[in-house]
Amino acid sequence: MSKPRPAAPERESESGPARVFAALGDRTRLRLLARLSDGRSRSIAALSQDSELTRQAVTKHLRVLEAAGLVSSLRAGRESRFQYRPEPLADAKAWLDRVSVQWDDALGRLRALVED
Repeated sequence: MSKPRPAAPERESESGPARVFAALGDRTRLRLLARLSDGRSRSIAALSQDSELTRQAVTKHLRVLEAAGLVSSLRAGRESRFQYRPEPLADAKAWLDRVSVQWDDALGRLRALVED
């Protein structure tokens, strides 16, 4: 087996959380990620099995997930196998937590201003 291919490098104009949120904004990609979240790597053929999607459509969605860093691919002979990577999702959650704290602080200041 060869080494996992690293996720595509992030361009400065596209932040990590934005790419993750955009990738997760599609029901098909959410389903693919859910199937991969058990930690087992799967081929495109296995992921398209029991699905109405073609292998080409599954490949397209997997490449979006890979660009967001949510999956990595690994070449095994003639097939590519995909595996879930939880780190970008954890980073996106941390970003949401920071934004939530900022909003809570802003709402607290507004409440204090209105109540005075």
